[in-house]
Amino acid sequence: MSARRRWRAFTGVAILSFLGCVDLTIVNTAVPAIGRDLHAPVARLQLVVGLFIVALSMSMVTMGRLADAHGRRRVLYLGTAVFGAASLGAGSATDVEWLVAFRFVQGAACAVLYTSTSAIVANVFPEDERGKAIGALYGVNGLGLALGPVLGGLLVAGPGWRWVFWPNVPLILLALAICRGSVPESRGEERGARVDWTGLVLLTAGLPALVLGLTLGDTWGWTSWRTLASIGAGVAALAAFAAAERVAESPIIQFRLFANRLFISAITADFALAFFYCLAFFLMPLYLETVRGYAGLRVGLMLLPCTALVALLSPVAGRLVDRVGPRPLLCAGFGAFVLSALFQARLGEGSGLVHVVVAFALMGAGWAFILGPATVAALSAVPERMAGLAVGSSWTFHNLGGALGLALGMAVFRSGGQQAAMWLLAGVSAAALLFIAVAGRPATAPLSTPIPVKERT
Repeated sequence: MSARRRWRAFTGVAILSFLGCVDLTIVNTAVPAIGRDLHAPVARLQLVVGLFIVALSMSMVTMGRLADAHGRRRVLYLGTAVFGAASLGAGSATDVEWLVAFRFVQGAACAVLYTSTSAIVANVFPEDERGKAIGALYGVNGLGLALGPVLGGLLVAGPGWRWVFWPNVPLILLALAICRGSVPESRGEERGARVDWTGLVLLTAGLPALVLGLTLGDTWGWTSWRTLASIGAGVAALAAFAAAERVAESPIIQFRLFANRLFISAITADFALAFFYCLAFFLMPLYLETVRGYAGLRVGLMLLPCTALVALLSPVAGRLVDRVGPRPLLCAGFGAFVLSALFQARLGEGSGLVHVVVAFALMGAGWAFILGPATVAALSAVPERMAGLAVGSSWTFHNLGGALGLALGMAVFRSGGQQAAMWLLAGVSAAALLFIAVAGRPATAPLSTPIPVKERT
């Protein structure tokens, strides 16, 4: 394949990956406007963000395996079409229930945009250019995360919140036109590998039930039959999922990886990272609009100290991890999270602009110092043949942490306010820091020859 065709393929799949990352952050800026227009309470608005993450966490590993087994290009095109249709439906929703449903479908389809795109880029480029290409793709993803809130603010202030979703459709058509003729079909080494449908069904049933019960518990009543039934069913299904995965032929999560302390540290970091940013990033726009009186574009710009630092510092973290390993960076990242949560716990109507900027910037620095190094830690703990399974497992726990963090955190927020929610985040981050500092250095050898850190940055 010529260099021109390779970079044409990269451009097409990078646009799709960019859209997946933008959709993770762009909606947060629009949440207040959606609530006003659809007359939706905060608990329902929380599901607009939360169930998107739930769908992601259910689908990441399974979509990756389907792509490996049945063709990455085929699965990417199918997932992209579903993502576009769900985006069109979300922008056209006339009530919050339909919006939540379309966001759930968006999240499931978005898992394809995360998994197949990176696999296609790795396949298209030769080994001596692969690191550069993957790094460029991650740079595009970081740009999507950073621009999401600003774009959301611009669109809300201009044509309205529905345009947060609708531009996905023409951009998808452009990306597919670029991909046509340049993206070859590829499959994983285990062609025709079986999908663990039992595990998938249990995870699909258990996670939404648990999150729904935790999200609406204070609305239904924590002792009501609906809350108890929802949480009980979720816990039972997830327990059955854990049991089924231990005997499954092709498990969604390989639990024997958890015997490795370095891998456990990576999973802990991924879980606590998403727990923090999904809750904090939901509350930050609410604080800016309801307490400080900002709106639209101004809200998006105020979030830039956080999101821009993620994009700017991620390459720095990638270089540092080669020199010092992932553990010091993970500890530094969670230290920054603790400070950010303490600063945000003191935010109020009279808080100075510098206080707000420092609080948000600390969160962005922590995010950058955890996201990449956590992936490196997971990959460094396993042999190369298990790399896909390790990344899929880590991302599953990442998204699980986000879903539970948003659900639990918002329950704390509604009962105790902003300060209580931020103290929760400070406690979770401090616990993660302590665990990684103590257990991050593996006491035993990895499962077999690990992937060298330098090869994965």
